[in-house]
Amino acid sequence: MGMNNFMATNRTAPTLAALNAQIAKLQAQAEVLRTKETVEVVARIQEAIKHYGLTAADLGLGGTKSKAAKAAGGGAARKSKGKAVGKKPARKIKFADGQGNTWGGMGKRPDWFKAALAAGRKPEDLLAKTAV
Repeated sequence: MGMNNFMATNRTAPTLAALNAQIAKLQAQAEVLRTKETVEVVARIQEAIKHYGLTAADLGLGGTKSKAAKAAGGGAARKSKGKAVGKKPARKIKFADGQGNTWGGMGKRPDWFKAALAAGRKPEDLLAKTAV
């Protein structure tokens, strides 16, 4: 009787493969949602940047001082401009999604790339127009 109970329970329990398939499906759905949310967040950020007239430097993304830093008289602490030893140049962009996300094709796949694949796009669809 103990063996029959085990076999009956075994038939109704999901298999490891079924659970892994469910996990993969849920992860793909999560990536799609994350990508959608990211697009919405980027749109709100772009709207705020336009509204306030911010520049890349204001956001700490440029090499020059931001308007805010200039207005505050910042600049007391300067970074060393020593020679960068062993620093490699940035890789050329191989993949892009048309929404500002790019990837050189080396290393771990970025989340936006995985989400695009989960949404049915192919790597060939994401090749950057400037890629050779």
